Amino acid sequence: MNKPNYRDIARHAGVGTATVERVLNGRGGVRPELVEKVIIAARALDYPRKLPDTHRGLLRIEVLMVRPETTFYQRLSAAFERIAATLDPLVIVHRSFTEEMKPEEIARRILSAGLRRAGLILAVPSHPVIGAAVEKVSAQGLPVVHVVTRASERTGEFVGIDNYAAGRTAALFISRMARRTGPVFAICHPIYQVHRDRIRGFSDYFLEHPGATSFQYLGFGLDEEHLGAELLSSALRMYPDLAGLYNAGGGNSALINVLRRHARERGIFFVGHELTDYTRSALQDGIMDVVLDQAPEAQARRSLDLILRRIGLTDIKPDQAPIRFITITKEGL
Repeated sequence: MNKPNYRDIARHAGVGTATVERVLNGRGGVRPELVEKVIIAARALDYPRKLPDTHRGLLRIEVLMVRPETTFYQRLSAAFERIAATLDPLVIVHRSFTEEMKPEEIARRILSAGLRRAGLILAVPSHPVIGAAVEKVSAQGLPVVHVVTRASERTGEFVGIDNYAAGRTAALFISRMARRTGPVFAICHPIYQVHRDRIRGFSDYFLEHPGATSFQYLGFGLDEEHLGAELLSSALRMYPDLAGLYNAGGGNSALINVLRRHARERGIFFVGHELTDYTRSALQDGIMDVVLDQAPEAQARRSLDLILRRIGLTDIKPDQAPIRFITITKEGL
């Protein structure tokens, strides 16, 4: 007798073959009740691979993120999907997105009791309403891990880079390698604590190392392309001798476009975050000088390892040190 295939399991479970493939390969994005139907059907047909034990049931880990249009969060989401495919079918990793500027909606999603969750991984901004929601579900016993940025300072483990050190590193490069002396401009997204930490490290470095190149102007870009472009254009008018630019957040493509159009000859030393198609091209063309990439793939792996340990699926204690950010220049591409 031939071994059962996806079509056999789909027919037995009353679902499509695509659903069967996602469930058996741990790809997420399938409703828990359908996951259970697929697993029960696969076991009934004696599908020849490891399946969840009856007495343990399915374990759903929810990952909630923001800004699906950005390359960074696309990389983070894809990393969770790839890692989920390597886990036991017992573990379901469900990824979803919400709007970063709607804290009440994020809090509602965190508090949602409609689905049984074994763990919660958050990559969302901090806000009192969001923090209160995190503290409530954590007090109920739900393991919570913050990735990239903290949604609550009081509860939950954090996986991310040392953002203060990243800011200091950006300042070090500009102060030591800028093509001329003069004022330095920085942009950040103020609702993220990690961005504020980067700017604090950036500012502290310049305060501790005073000189002809100094940090003069901070703009709040909100990671919005249009706003970031306007801020940089204003800084260029205000400081014709601008020596350095540090973008502590996203929206690099708009800044790159401004520099391509108006300021390439100025020789501004530009440090930003995350390796994307835009920043790679800007490095190759000499528009950007240094990219600090925070390795979202490593953050996804660490955060899942922490949850798996909390729910008892592994005894291995993950590394507690911050994720190492990667310094990339044109020569390192």
